[in-house]
Parts: sequence; C-alpha cells; structure tokens
Amino acid sequence: MNNNFELKVLATNWGFNGTIDEYCAKVKQEGYDGIEIWWPTEQKAQDELFAALKKHSLEVGFLTAGQESNYTDHFATFTKMIDAAATNTVQRPLYINCHSGRDYFTYEQNKTFIDHTLQLAKQTGLKICHETHRSRILFAAPVARHYFDTMPELRITFDVSHWCNVSETLLHDQQETVDIALQRVDHIHARIGHPEGPQVNDPRAPEWQDALNAHFGWWDKVVEMKKQKGDRLTILTEFGPPDYMPTLPYTRQPLGDQWAINVHMLHLLKARYSGT
Repeated sequence: MNNNFELKVLATNWGFNGTIDEYCAKVKQEGYDGIEIWWPTEQKAQDELFAALKKHSLEVGFLTAGQESNYTDHFATFTKMIDAAATNTVQRPLYINCHSGRDYFTYEQNKTFIDHTLQLAKQTGLKICHETHRSRILFAAPVARHYFDTMPELRITFDVSHWCNVSETLLHDQQETVDIALQRVDHIHARIGHPEGPQVNDPRAPEWQDALNAHFGWWDKVVEMKKQKGDRLTILTEFGPPDYMPTLPYTRQPLGDQWAINVHMLHLLKARYSGT
C-alpha cells in the first residue's frame, strides 16, 4: 500500500430540510469529512455555503448539470455551471461530479460534455467525474463501454446502483465492462441498488445481503487500486428520501430512516477502508 492513500467520506444534503449551517453542523457531528452539494448559482447561496463550510471545517465536492431537453441550451447551462464551480476562488472542491448530457442526445452531442470537462480538468488540476446515472450519458453499462473505448481519459463517478436497475441484474453477465469501469473511478456514490430498483429499503436487512456484497465487492477493487497508487478516493453516502426511499401506501411514510442509513454506511466505509 502506498501511504499517500486518502479516504474522504461525504454526506448528501438530499432530503435535508434545515439550513445549510444546520446541515453542516450535523454532518460534522456524525464524523463526515465533507459534503457533496449542487453548485449554487446565486451569490447569496454561495456566501452561505462557504461560510458554513469554513465554520464547521468541512470539505466539499460540487454537483453540476443541465436539465434542458434541447442540446444547445443544456450544454450552455452545464458549461456555465461547471466553469463557475471549478474556478471559484473561495474553496477548492475535492472533485466535481457531472450529471452530464442525456441518454437521448447523440454520441457526438454527449461527447462535447466530456471534451469540455477534460479540458477544464487539465486547466484546473481538478478531478472531474461523469456519473453512471440513469437518463445521463453513462446510463447503462454497454452504453458507457462505448465511451470508455473511445475516450481513454474519461473519469467517472461510480454509482453502480443505476446499472443494476437498468440491466435488471447484479451485472454478473457484464463483468468485463464493470472491470473496465472500475479502472476509471475517482468518486463513488455508495448507495445499494438491486435488479428492480436503484435503492434497497435498508441495507442492514438480511434480504439485501447479496446486493450489499456485490457493491462492496466492486468498491473493494477500487479501493485496492487507489491504495496501490497512493491516490485519494472520495465516497458519498447517498441513500435518498422518498421517492427513492420506498414508502407505505397512502401515507407516503418512508420505510427507513434516510439519515440513519447514510450514517450506517459512513461507519461501514470508514471501518472497512480506513480502520476507523
């Protein structure tokens, strides 16, 4: 193992209803290293975010995206957002995670998002990763394989729960593609998916043991590669609220405690990969 290996585990604000300061205080109390959050486009929100990060001594990774169905508008929104996040002068992010492109854009259109981020990464020295996320460029393993084969510098955020859902398997029949993907990983979204959905109701439940083991098996390989290289790995605990979290009919009461499940994942990851 290269002693320069570093693990950072981050919290999501997805589903948190308090202020940014309340959120950061709770994150720090639980023992997280930082947060992952959408780059705020308004100056007031930026000021509040950076003040909370400084107050609670937290690091940050930024999410960036476009949402428009029209390629030209989508690309303009995405590049404006990621350029601002990457060049802000207040706090350098650990990484930038891209919800990039659309599954229905052409290969040539989607390639422009990756080309832009490769150039931006070279200019800034930041790790910029494209997430394996449904509806986005890398929404399925065989589609992602084409980008891996044609764009050797492409780096990814590995949220394999989406691929399990899209393919309706734990990917045992696509191991070669998964192994190629693992070599591209700089950031992980640690949510447990299964063949019929992107999120199990509670990873502590015994009925999800096979899915849990499969995900940790993939993550173990990434950690081993990062340890050998002496590289940093960032991991986000990303179990989400309803409707990602299954709910009871009519009441929409969640079947699990989202915050507690994410903290459970935090402790699992820290114990397994850094011995804390």
